[in-house]
Amino acid sequence: MKTTIVYNHPYNKSYNHAILEAVEKIALEKGEVKVIDLDAENFNPVMTSQDLLGFVKHEHMDLQAKAYGKEIATSDHLVLIFPIWWELMPAMMKGFIDKVVFPGSFYDYADNGLSMVAKHKQLKTVTIITTMNTPKLLYKLVYGNAIQRALVRGTFKKAGYKNIKWLSLNMVKMVSQEKRQNWFKKIAGKVKKRLV
Repeated sequence: MKTTIVYNHPYNKSYNHAILEAVEKIALEKGEVKVIDLDAENFNPVMTSQDLLGFVKHEHMDLQAKAYGKEIATSDHLVLIFPIWWELMPAMMKGFIDKVVFPGSFYDYADNGLSMVAKHKQLKTVTIITTMNTPKLLYKLVYGNAIQRALVRGTFKKAGYKNIKWLSLNMVKMVSQEKRQNWFKKIAGKVKKRLV
């Protein structure tokens, strides 16, 4: 079994990085792990005119994005870990979605030309783990639950993937160290159940 973890945070002492280390440890207990650290690997998130042409032709132009796509194509599980800034994902994670979730490699169009079909039939789960300082209810009611709408439904479900779970950790700056430790236990339990 193989798990690919896509991670986006520029500071290696962050709570996000601690989450990455915990998830990687759990995944290693289950099998092979590939960590894609977008910041450490200097991923260019900008969608160029060449990338857009590649999108139309169903062919990656960015070799780094193409390599990331190949990693996912050989994975049983995909985990994304990132902070939420200004109610959305950071630029590198958005660029990863733009440049890796490509037609012909990540999904195909159905015969009707409207709906999409997942290419990676072996991909059992997609797990999204985020941190933010916005309270959960405020994020849902005032800011429209942007990650749920854009990433869970508007990207992965739209592309034909079924088993998607979003684990949201809210008000991270305001909570105690004890609360953070409890979150680790909950994340560990949930991730272990999904990586089977």
